[in-house]
Amino acid sequence: MSSPVLSYALCALGGYLLGSLSPAYLIGRLRGYDVRRSGSGNAGASNTVIMAGKRLGLVVAVLDILKSAAAWWIAAALLPDAPLAGQIAGVGALLGHMFPLFLHFRGGRGLACLGGLALASGPLVLPLMLGIALILGVITNYVCIVTVCMAAIFPLYYGWQIGPWQAAAVLAVPFLPILLKHLTNFWRIREGKELRLSFVFNKDKELARIGYTQPDPDDGEEEV
Repeated sequence: MSSPVLSYALCALGGYLLGSLSPAYLIGRLRGYDVRRSGSGNAGASNTVIMAGKRLGLVVAVLDILKSAAAWWIAAALLPDAPLAGQIAGVGALLGHMFPLFLHFRGGRGLACLGGLALASGPLVLPLMLGIALILGVITNYVCIVTVCMAAIFPLYYGWQIGPWQAAAVLAVPFLPILLKHLTNFWRIREGKELRLSFVFNKDKELARIGYTQPDPDDGEEEV
């Protein structure tokens, strides 16, 4: 394409549309619930854990990682002469995940898609970022804090160790939307109503702590 602006706009649009595809929503529909109106109300892996169990939550997380990584890889392959094509498409996918066109802009929180950007930027970057995220998770015990911190840490690492700072600036674009989308989570932490990360290992206890009751779909009970 002759116009770099048009090329990058198409990368952003293509990534956004790919990111708008929601595995959490599709799995929820197959299981008989709308992920946007159940559990935490977020169309992502953590709410799938609440509503459908850890195995399906892991499936959603892997698919969300792959969709943002795929957006990066496809754009970079199609536009090898556009140095920021992959980063722009990947960020577009992350924003599509958070504000999906097909779900009236009610999507997930973005952590898994951040992992996809890390995967696309290098084979060892995702394990490194996962390690940092796990350390933060152990220290804070809140997914929302981990997500906001990783949205800042990853682009800084990218600019420092991998690519040009122009690309790092593109990868920093999701930080503000992620922060704003998590403000309600921080408010719930203050009120003692936010799920801790430990809900992955002790879901029933955590749900009881915040006063939420939901039959476990794995037990074959009908949803209320």
